[in-house]
Amino acid sequence: MTIKPTFASQISFDIGSLPTDLHIGGQWVEGSTGKRIDVIDPSTGAVITSVADAGIDDAMAAVAAAHRAGPAWAATAPRKRSEILRRCFELMIERKDMLAELISLENGKALSDAQGEVAYAAEFFRWFSEEAVRLNGEIATAPSGANRIVVQQQPIGVAVLVTPWNFPAAMATRKIGPALAAGCTCVLKPATETPLTAYALAALYAEAGVPDGVVNVITTSRSGAAVSAMLHDPRVRKLSFTGSTEVGRKLLHEAADTVISCSMELGGNAPFIVFDDADLDAAIEGAMIAKMRNGGEACTAANRFYVQEGIAEAFSVKLSERMGAMKVGPGYDRATQCGPLINRDAVERVSGLVDEAVSRGATLRTGGRQQSGDGFYFPPTVISNVAADAAITREEIFGPIAAITTFGTEDEVIAAANDTEYGLIAYVYTRDLGRGFRVSERLESGMIGLNRGLASDPAAPFGGVKQSGLGREGAHHGILEFCETKYIAVNW
Repeated sequence: MTIKPTFASQISFDIGSLPTDLHIGGQWVEGSTGKRIDVIDPSTGAVITSVADAGIDDAMAAVAAAHRAGPAWAATAPRKRSEILRRCFELMIERKDMLAELISLENGKALSDAQGEVAYAAEFFRWFSEEAVRLNGEIATAPSGANRIVVQQQPIGVAVLVTPWNFPAAMATRKIGPALAAGCTCVLKPATETPLTAYALAALYAEAGVPDGVVNVITTSRSGAAVSAMLHDPRVRKLSFTGSTEVGRKLLHEAADTVISCSMELGGNAPFIVFDDADLDAAIEGAMIAKMRNGGEACTAANRFYVQEGIAEAFSVKLSERMGAMKVGPGYDRATQCGPLINRDAVERVSGLVDEAVSRGATLRTGGRQQSGDGFYFPPTVISNVAADAAITREEIFGPIAAITTFGTEDEVIAAANDTEYGLIAYVYTRDLGRGFRVSERLESGMIGLNRGLASDPAAPFGGVKQSGLGREGAHHGILEFCETKYIAVNW
């Protein structure tokens, strides 16, 4: 059932035309529970529509469909798989405006951010369409000379893909692209906060020529039970998860029961380090991207700002001016620069982090107060003089808040930056390239933005160290996550 939305005048497509049922084996099905899940517009708090609520039987049906489709897809010529993936890319670009509006509608992010996400998400299909025909093996002579060593990369099998709400298109294509390129079939379980993008893309994949059963999509209000059931099915051989470290730990425990290969892209607590010799204007521009992309609701978002003492006040003033001037409003309003958070709980959480930091002596520079009215808004906020052990420095913020701390020496800031269980990405600004590389090598992080506020690229390996994850997505590394390495000892 679709409730007529209050935002209809700002959306160019018919919401009633969107698919909202489970996509299993190439068919749209209501699901065995007969229940529905409401999808909320964070900009207004209104119900957009509802989607099917899958039960355990539906999850098993999706696994079965993927398993049935597996042999034929694995046997499909790499060039054919490549062409289908390329067509997925082309269709996403053709429909980029509609997809961006849809993302803004169900996620709340500013339309400009949503447009950037669509371009980024589509690029995974173009990149992995090219990787599909370059999945090379190896051949060598054994050191003894007794035989040849032949190494092949084969598809790992049925993959369960679990994605979050903050990038509903990109987190899916970053997994589906390499899975299909490698010859795997999959079951995608998107977040129930943002399922509409996943279903719209499922229809697009079918139009592009993806065979029935190769990509299955299910939404469920019982995520833990459904994913657990799939992970305990012997036909499933891969789990690729993007989400919180807390949930990732639980899934690793579940996957251990059947020794499933796991790729984990988990939480982050990114330090943003600015040395005295940095280009201040460049550092501010980078900070705005690293902090405010997607309104701060990103695992790559700058979480802890460490600014050297000589430049700290100037940096704090400029960043406060820029963030304080941002226009807050509905994501799909073209004038909006910062949309709402995903839900009311997110607003309460970030508000609590700011209040706790201020109560312990931090200075509120701009923002910091919840906004009244409909929707889930929190203004861009800057706080300085943050205590080293404040909760906001220990937890992933996931909101538009920049917490600034000063530092004196290089060793001091590296120790502070590494003092976390996370290690996804770090940002460093300095004109001294020697220092930049030296600090980058000492930071315990899977990725570094050196004089850049954006590091994500489909052609680069995305992933973290410590409790920020396992494995890599993107680059050639991404397709290998969906492969088994087979060694053949042969004489000829």
